[in-house]
Amino acid sequence: MAAGMQPDAAERKSRLFDAADDAHASMQPESSDMQRFWVPGRIEVLGKHTDYAGGRSLLCAVERGFGVAASRRGDDLVRVRDAITGVQVEISVSDTDAPTPGHWSNYVQTVVRRIARDFPPLTGADIAFASDLPLAAGVSSSSALVIAMFFAISSANDLEARDAFRRVVGNDDALAGYLGAVENGLPFGDLDGHHGVGTFGGSEDHTAILRGRAGSLVQYRFCPVVFENSVPLPTDHAFVIASSGIRAEKAGAALQAYNRLSLLSREALERWNVLAGRHDSSLGEAIASRGEEVVRVLRADSAELAERAEQFLIECETIIPSCARALASGDIRAFGALVDRSMSNAVRMLHNQVPATIFLAERARTLGAVAASAFGAGFGGSVWALTSMSKASELCDALEAEYVARFPEHGAESEFFVTSASIPALRLTSC
Repeated sequence: MAAGMQPDAAERKSRLFDAADDAHASMQPESSDMQRFWVPGRIEVLGKHTDYAGGRSLLCAVERGFGVAASRRGDDLVRVRDAITGVQVEISVSDTDAPTPGHWSNYVQTVVRRIARDFPPLTGADIAFASDLPLAAGVSSSSALVIAMFFAISSANDLEARDAFRRVVGNDDALAGYLGAVENGLPFGDLDGHHGVGTFGGSEDHTAILRGRAGSLVQYRFCPVVFENSVPLPTDHAFVIASSGIRAEKAGAALQAYNRLSLLSREALERWNVLAGRHDSSLGEAIASRGEEVVRVLRADSAELAERAEQFLIECETIIPSCARALASGDIRAFGALVDRSMSNAVRMLHNQVPATIFLAERARTLGAVAASAFGAGFGGSVWALTSMSKASELCDALEAEYVARFPEHGAESEFFVTSASIPALRLTSC
């Protein structure tokens, strides 16, 4: 059992690999070179809409995720089967068809097309996966799937041994940045951009999944991906994850609202550079060098852009560094108050919260959580609550009961579970 794992986590993980193995065996009964990969979901503890604009985040991986079994094929066909539902898709590495928005095959097609374009030639693969992550819930099931597909295709092609790959993607931090570009369709290094999944997101999710540390939060800055700090969590605390059942589908109904926040950060940077006569490459670079001046200059031009810049400034330059210091010194009360401020700013300044997530964060605090916040894209999704391990199950059950009573229309789709900050994605030979 890995350090920090909850008692049932190892059993859940084993069942996922058993399902993936069985599904893979039905695809390649005689396979002798099957590889396994573990790809977890993640919690964005702090860093609300900051990564794609060059900001920073506090992150960790969770104990739930994808168990993946994969092997090389002798042709150019990529076959991917969901072991839980039995749904299978087939894609040629030369595929140019438009993806299917709103379906997980969109992510598979996006990864296959981009890798085939960036690092030819490729051979095909048979890939089976099983996941226990709630879908479109903010725990990054979509980015975990992107990473799972990359691992499988890379393994089948020995991609990471190629000079062309190592020249552009030299380490796991760079890999997180590259896979963020795969998902959002942007260029990376000297590689041209290509069709992504339709979101204007960043590489925070991929970084948490690839670079998380058991028992700790990792602090990263983005554009490019740069490690800043690792902050141990109290050893006797765990996260309760409350998935609202309101899907925050970055490829679905919330796409336009999500992308609007990204576009506002770009517009804020463009206006700042014009008004201040500068050439900053990201909002994060502008804020890091000129701080509140950016907000003041933008406020004279646009209240909306100033609000977007102010939320970014407070989250990146005040709340996250202060939270890291509070955790390092054991000041849980201060940590909770800072997280409350972040959540309030999401409601008042990002305008990306819904009554269900506001309720969950507030009730978690009332029920005894030392800190609680919505996370991810917003417009639905999930809330995390940090509490002592001895009280985690009780808090989880109480929060679920109150939520279902308050929002019965979402109760059937909601999901509540306990997790520690866990291990990152791993390439395995056995489980």
